[in-house]
Amino acid sequence: MGIANTTAVQSATAAAQAPASDSLNIRVLKKALDQQESNAQTLLDALPQTAPAPALATSGSLGTQLNTYA
Repeated sequence: MGIANTTAVQSATAAAQAPASDSLNIRVLKKALDQQESNAQTLLDALPQTAPAPALATSGSLGTQLNTYA
């Protein structure tokens, strides 16, 4: 009977390799998230800049009063 073919040995081997696999998966995930962040920032930087809002009127009757009725 070969000991390498038992379910217990296979389970123990898989459990021993899991932490290494988990850390590798986490590193790959972090790299993918960093790449997505970089891509999103590039897209945001490519958007056209909006013009500043025009100054509001401070004198005169046009644009300085608001009449509302409920």
